[in-house]
Amino acid sequence: MPAFVTIIDYQAGNITSVAKALRACGADVRIAATPDDLRSAAHIVLPGVGHFSATRVLHASGMADAIRERVSAGSPFLGICVGLQWLFEGSTEAPETHGLSVFAGTCDRFPGTVKSPHVGWNSIERVRPSRILRNIPDPCFVYFTHSYSAPIVEETVASTNHGRQFTAAAERDNWMAVQFHPEKSGEAGLRILRSFLEVPRC
Repeated sequence: MPAFVTIIDYQAGNITSVAKALRACGADVRIAATPDDLRSAAHIVLPGVGHFSATRVLHASGMADAIRERVSAGSPFLGICVGLQWLFEGSTEAPETHGLSVFAGTCDRFPGTVKSPHVGWNSIERVRPSRILRNIPDPCFVYFTHSYSAPIVEETVASTNHGRQFTAAAERDNWMAVQFHPEKSGEAGLRILRSFLEVPRC
């Protein structure tokens, strides 16, 4: 397990709950509010709640470049909720705000035929092997709260259905992300966070 994990503070994340859950997993938690704060980050977590446009500060502040640099240097990254959506090309919630384009595709609002936001427990099913989901049942119930979702892509490791199939979790190299909130998902969520902390720097 890493000596510490760094949570990015961009004024849009549920930092307190995420930090509490990570500490329950044995992590030494640091908070990063500037690019310099990421220089020695071993593992990086980007939580997110609210509007996709909040992520524009990550580009404007230089944090996006610092994140890419650290992940390229071997630090595992975990995006949560909007943190997952930011790894895609963008979202129709804020068309003028660019994502990081780690994964192809654009996030979109749920169809009008289902309740939105999608709030509460829902079942995720694995579609291919996953490092962060390896210690939870398949399928498994986890906690969601969001109005926009990411498409199914090559990097999707688990999917969920709410009006349509969408990406519940995705992984590529050191990039990992979940649409649900592991910090609100009980023991299953803590297992996911522990599995992330066990991903080695490479």
